[in-house]
Amino acid sequence: MQKTIKVISASASVLCFMIFAAVIYANYAIPDEIFIRQTSDIKLDKPFTLSFIQKDSAAKAVSSSNSSDEYQLDVSLMDVIPVKSSKITVTKRRYVVPSGRLFGIRLYTDGVVVVGIDDVKTETATVNPAKNAGLQQGDIIKEVDNKKISSNLELSQAISKSKGNALEMLVQRNDEVLKIQFTPARSYTDGKYKAGIWIRDSSAGVGTITYLDRSNMLFAGLGHAVCDIDTGEIMPLLSGDIVAATVKGAYKGSSGNTGELCGVFENEVLGTLLKNGSTGVYGRLNYVEKNLKEIPVAMRYETKIGPAQIMATVDGNQSEFYDIKITHIYHNSETGEKNMTIEVTDEDLINKTGGIVQGMSGSPIIQDGMLVGAVTHVFVNNPLQGYAIFAENMINTGDSLNRVSDQKAS
Repeated sequence: MQKTIKVISASASVLCFMIFAAVIYANYAIPDEIFIRQTSDIKLDKPFTLSFIQKDSAAKAVSSSNSSDEYQLDVSLMDVIPVKSSKITVTKRRYVVPSGRLFGIRLYTDGVVVVGIDDVKTETATVNPAKNAGLQQGDIIKEVDNKKISSNLELSQAISKSKGNALEMLVQRNDEVLKIQFTPARSYTDGKYKAGIWIRDSSAGVGTITYLDRSNMLFAGLGHAVCDIDTGEIMPLLSGDIVAATVKGAYKGSSGNTGELCGVFENEVLGTLLKNGSTGVYGRLNYVEKNLKEIPVAMRYETKIGPAQIMATVDGNQSEFYDIKITHIYHNSETGEKNMTIEVTDEDLINKTGGIVQGMSGSPIIQDGMLVGAVTHVFVNNPLQGYAIFAENMINTGDSLNRVSDQKAS
């Protein structure tokens, strides 16, 4: 009898351990929040069972093409022991037009960006008005004495008219807004009042359009933000547009040299800029050609290591397909533009550019007939390799931007 009890006790202990291990495994393997397409299935091996409860979908996206349904996923062991509950969002398959077209960017800042601080030599001493006031490189001057500043000229005029009296500046520093008392200094050289700062109110360059969305007439490009060349800070967008551009040549990349496309702006305005953010630049198109083919957008879990292609314009103004391979995927990268690493394998592209060069940022990545991402950065020590962003991240940014626009319109 005692031996039987020991056997039963040991068996119960093993069973409890197995149940405990199964619960731990399920909690580790199943995310708290899952995003899937309508045609996708969720499967778990036995002995787990699944049940779904649809949630109130009153807070769906504005556009029917972006609508989604939410469910509660309850996982149980042998349909008896509750294991975990997760949120599932089921969305419709999205379709966009991949581009690969080179475009010119003309961006004007919301305020002026402080890119440098300098001394001013007066009749009696050398002073640093900006440092004394507490200004820092990367600050954005939004207002002076309650008057909005949107250009270098406007700030220069305000400084000149001050006659050396203190000015109150409204300054944005990261996510903080500050009021700074600033006193200009009179230059010994020319007798003018100066601030002792280097500022920038605009930016221009070339990049690649990733996709065009017919459902809302939005475009997305670059896959990363336009940043100030001196401070590295994201340029705050006030207004801007994109124009057609033509590639006239390329400086080939090599180890230690990223290379670049030589793009020339044309007169054709393609659209207006609406956002400059961490996942790229976005805006409203003037038109989308009807004969351009749409393809499905992949979710991050559908992207896989292996062969793919990019669409890029490296000669003239027509995009072409070039072979690459996706070498690593960072599935847990929720934000940012470095979600995967890629390597150029196409000999034609290598002969033309040496690999990935400046101006190719935003080049769409196609795998298994789906848009999976966009090129963002090149490895400085190896131009054949670089980073890319998930297409899903860019789509999510574009959708949030479109919802804001729709809310304002209503």
